[in-house]
Amino acid sequence: MNAHQLHEEIKETNLSYMLLAQQMIQEDKASAIFRLGVSEETAELIAGLTPAQLLKMASANMLLCCFRLDESVLLNMVTDYNKDRMMSQAHAAILMAGRPVEALAA
Repeated sequence: MNAHQLHEEIKETNLSYMLLAQQMIQEDKASAIFRLGVSEETAELIAGLTPAQLLKMASANMLLCCFRLDESVLLNMVTDYNKDRMMSQAHAAILMAGRPVEALAA
């Protein structure tokens, strides 16, 4: 994969993420804030973006989203298929809910 292809993939990922984030915020703002790991102010900003602004943001050469499973315990809970999968995902969600949103978005 060359640099141009990589940049195109990043743009596509960014646009998909921003469109999904905007839709989630419009449907259920509180849930979207938790799931996206953004502040209420950021959620309002995303919800108010025009299509042209979304395209401009998506064209950045860096990913706009980030993985929040930076702790091995949380990652293991989500990916552990040997135990009760529903319980491990619920437990991971509870642990993540206890963390400040700003810490998740950083």
